[in-house]
Amino acid sequence: MQHLPHLCVIAFTWVSYGLAQQFDPPGVKAPDKSTLDQIAERTTRLARAVETMQRQGVRDPTLADSQVFLKAAQWIVRHREFYHDRSGDWTLQVLDAGLLRSQQALRGDSPWYFPGTTPAVRGYRSRIDGSVQPYSVTYPADYGKDPKSRWRLDVVLHGRDNTLTEVKFIQQRLAAKPAPSGTQFVQLDIFGRCNNAYRWAGETDVFEAIDAFVASERLLGRGELLDPSRVVLRGFSMGGAGTWHLGLHRPDRWCVIGPGAGFSTTRGYWKELPAELPAHVESCLKIYDALEYAENAAMVPVVAYAGDKDPQLQAARIIQAKLQPLRIPMTLLIGKDLEHKFPPEQQKLAESEYLKFAGIGKGRTEYPNRVQFTTYTLKYPGCDWVEILRLDRHYERTHVAAARTNDGFDVTCTNVRALSLTLPGSVSSVQQIRINGERVQATPSTIVGSTHAVFLERRGDRWENALPQRLSTAQLRQFQKFHNMQGPIDDAFMDGFVCVRGTGVPWHTAVQQHAEAELKRFQLDWDKFFRGELPIKNDVEVTDEDIATKHLILFGDPASNRLIAQVMSDLPMQWTKNNIAFAGTSVESATHVPALVYPSPLNPHRYVVLNSGHTFRSEDLRGTNARLFPRYGDFALLKIAESGKAPEVVQAGLFDDSWSIPKNRFKPR
Repeated sequence: MQHLPHLCVIAFTWVSYGLAQQFDPPGVKAPDKSTLDQIAERTTRLARAVETMQRQGVRDPTLADSQVFLKAAQWIVRHREFYHDRSGDWTLQVLDAGLLRSQQALRGDSPWYFPGTTPAVRGYRSRIDGSVQPYSVTYPADYGKDPKSRWRLDVVLHGRDNTLTEVKFIQQRLAAKPAPSGTQFVQLDIFGRCNNAYRWAGETDVFEAIDAFVASERLLGRGELLDPSRVVLRGFSMGGAGTWHLGLHRPDRWCVIGPGAGFSTTRGYWKELPAELPAHVESCLKIYDALEYAENAAMVPVVAYAGDKDPQLQAARIIQAKLQPLRIPMTLLIGKDLEHKFPPEQQKLAESEYLKFAGIGKGRTEYPNRVQFTTYTLKYPGCDWVEILRLDRHYERTHVAAARTNDGFDVTCTNVRALSLTLPGSVSSVQQIRINGERVQATPSTIVGSTHAVFLERRGDRWENALPQRLSTAQLRQFQKFHNMQGPIDDAFMDGFVCVRGTGVPWHTAVQQHAEAELKRFQLDWDKFFRGELPIKNDVEVTDEDIATKHLILFGDPASNRLIAQVMSDLPMQWTKNNIAFAGTSVESATHVPALVYPSPLNPHRYVVLNSGHTFRSEDLRGTNARLFPRYGDFALLKIAESGKAPEVVQAGLFDDSWSIPKNRFKPR
């Protein structure tokens, strides 16, 4: 049991900061009964075909490539998402395409894996929730004809479309034209779990789709055709926002990024955002606000675009203003007399700029001589050969500038407690490190195969060479935040997880009703807005494999949920039938419930989460994507509200880098 420092109590009501900028879809235009009957009949046929494939041993990716058509038809019906006069016809077309594909697969054929006349719809099975998600591939006509040719890969993020469904995404590809003659790149169109600006599970979707495509090319013996040094990330509107975010957070993944319009910061874009936010909420804006990561444009060329009459030009302007005094170059194309549009002639201009960095013979340097990287969280821990392993303080500016020298590295860093520097090629000799004015002689450690890295840690006021085994062991012995184990609560839903409901008798009916309502809310939001079935199990059904591979999202109290009872003694709180002592506060258990994320006492490489799904809500998911930021941070103490209403936040905040509650963190509001 950890000592709980006295903290002043904060009492504020969970709010969604206004309901302007809603993006509700248009009214439903339901197909006639005949069309709905045909959809039902063909859905049943396709479901049977998929079951036959499973019985006959057809596995992913071929199974997912057929199942994605079935999922599309099922989801448009279950959510009544017939937003267009032709939505019913589109659904039938998608089902017909799925039936054809399943027949081909059962014959052992797979023509969709080869260059054709139209984009090829594919599917992959997400590690997050086991759902099948779509993406599409458009091959240029000459792809694969010359085995010595290496092709650029363009990852394209779509804009916001409030009528978008899996059916619409797939039908657009079925009806698309072939790649224009002379196209010099393979195009990967990302679904991103619909309209979330490629945040949270939408972010994971981008990289899962890329990985699925690259893996399929390797299986086909075509992996060498793709040039890993020439990967372009681009998108317009919401896709532009996603490009700003993913491009600047992970600059070493791309040779150039092409954000068109979009937004790059929450403040200034979402007009209803209050001037003053709780400290933990303000800190969490630094997770996704691309402006905070603008300096990383030093590591990836930026070719931005917007119309001169488009308010979203501001996204590029504020990035440009931050880069200019740092003398970091950035190309900004502005369409004359254009509002929120990206017409073909402007796209051609952008492509000519991309070619300066992504043309044949160009691309990203495999091992740059210098790395300059800025982050605010270990969710985004490094770039190229620099990886930050531990911070002094999360959500504060963290910066590393490093240069390769003849005998080692020159490094300056801020807010860094430990980091690693990967050596080029098979270099394994002792390295001379100059870090923040100190000299350290470092012996490299083997990390993968013949690749070596040096590990550095600041102990007290001195930097020292460290063994990676000591650093990883220290993380387990002392509880430290590290990459993908740094919170906040919402981070748990970017990787495999399972929601666990209790089957025992709860201490208090109100708490049980709250837990059940939160789980149901999360289930509905996940199904609708993140396009998957929420993984849910009873506490008695959780397996050893679940504990070993998934984050555990536990709903209930220590009496109702046996897994909560198992982990309680190792969490930084006391929860009895009468009281909850947490974050310097003691409240009645009958009317309050804790929500938190913490390293699981059952598996230190996975989270345990109590009584919370996403901490933003459906009204935020229906609004501007800038609203999809955490509301609780790492922990919250909630007062249960009347049925149907959001709970009152009594206390909330962020654990420090050692998963402890910071002293004097909170002040009365």
